[in-house]
Amino acid sequence: MKRMLRGERLISKIRLVVLYVLVLATSFFLFAAPNPAQVAPFAFPGPKPTDTPQSWKPLIGEYGPVHPSLIVLEKSGKLVLRELDGTETTLQPAPNGNFTLAKPGPPSTVHFGQAASGHADSFTMDDITFQRGKLGPEEGQVFQIHPSRSIEDLRQEALAASPPHENGQFRAPDLVDLVSLDPTIHLDIRYATSNDFLGTPVYTQARAFLQRPAAEALLRALHRLQPYGYALLIHDAYRPWYVTKIFWDATPPEGKIFVADPAQGSRHNRGCAVDLTLHDLKSGKPIEMPGTYDEMSPRSFPDYPGGTSLQRWHRDLLRWAMESEGFTVYDHEWWHFDYKDWHEYPTLNVPFEKLQFTEKQVQ
Repeated sequence: MKRMLRGERLISKIRLVVLYVLVLATSFFLFAAPNPAQVAPFAFPGPKPTDTPQSWKPLIGEYGPVHPSLIVLEKSGKLVLRELDGTETTLQPAPNGNFTLAKPGPPSTVHFGQAASGHADSFTMDDITFQRGKLGPEEGQVFQIHPSRSIEDLRQEALAASPPHENGQFRAPDLVDLVSLDPTIHLDIRYATSNDFLGTPVYTQARAFLQRPAAEALLRALHRLQPYGYALLIHDAYRPWYVTKIFWDATPPEGKIFVADPAQGSRHNRGCAVDLTLHDLKSGKPIEMPGTYDEMSPRSFPDYPGGTSLQRWHRDLLRWAMESEGFTVYDHEWWHFDYKDWHEYPTLNVPFEKLQFTEKQVQ
């Protein structure tokens, strides 16, 4: 970090931050359809890195008056300070738990303030203090809103409504129950619990379904991951259209940017989208990623630079396995993948308990 952070140059930089926030917010919260399938799948992320020293983990995060801001991350076994322009400078350990910036000129001492929670709540450099920003929930917690009306009232209204009319020829739906594919596929269907963004269950059953070609591709992705010691944990897949309407109607006007418009439908409604993460075969626990599931913050971006090398490697490993089998990650959510043939299926509005299945072998 250069001494340009002082005085007028600090003010100028903050103005640039505000401008960047406006641009980022526009791109992040436009819940339009994800980009078409990529020309080539995501590359294998390379050798697995070692985990970050435990003493560094409470320091990792974003700092500044607004976000995106200064990011403290771990990279290649080093603690790094990343500036808004992408410049990265190593933080070298110094006495008394402090750090110095590895840069030419007089050394700058960096001191992290510790909060009662154990995480750093600020860092001070060159007599300037930057407060830690709260981007989203901590690991194990979820982002939640206060529904505008009773979920039960909204459910009755949504069940009485109809999806938008669609023109064209579509494939006949052929949904597959994902837990039937492989015993190492596990479910954590948040929308069937109170541990979702509405704070109350919306699904009537904790189940997950995909159209057969997408389910077969998911199974192949799983087989790619198993030799590395990982399985899949499914958070959501096929979503009846009426649930999309509940999400929209339950959210206050200022929060509409967080949910999909039912007038457009979604790829979840077509049975061709899946929300998932890695599951550790050895420990039986979910793998830690740079951000939490359903978190509406920059940490959800598939290319978010923060966190640790191991977290980013796990995120990229999941993306490699899924995109190698015909899925494409959603630009703003590392956990959301769309199958390439989504446009060939209609928007569906069948509740889980009314789904009917044919006995076919999944390849």
